[in-house]
Amino acid sequence: MWKERLKLYDELVAQCTRFERKGKTMPYTSANGYMFSLLNKDAQFGIRFSKEVQENYFQKFETTFYKSYGATMKGYILIPDALLEDQKLFCELLDESYDYVMTLEPK
Repeated sequence: MWKERLKLYDELVAQCTRFERKGKTMPYTSANGYMFSLLNKDAQFGIRFSKEVQENYFQKFETTFYKSYGATMKGYILIPDALLEDQKLFCELLDESYDYVMTLEPK
């Protein structure tokens, strides 16, 4: 399942022109010195948002915080499997997350 999700992640990120996928063993996207999306070893996607947006998306998508390697990543929401069927929406969420990290103080 992980290889299929990696392929999907690559396809989705490739649709976004402002950033590219990075990482070999832990695929992710980053900008301004911050990761803003990643695929964990359990083949789950996480996307980073502001606290206000997270609260909205927790309810809207009926999801929770994203976990990677057993750690809760409080800046990220877990992308539900059902959401992966809407590639346009997933790309919009990636763009929204990119815009968010670009407002943060560069690292």
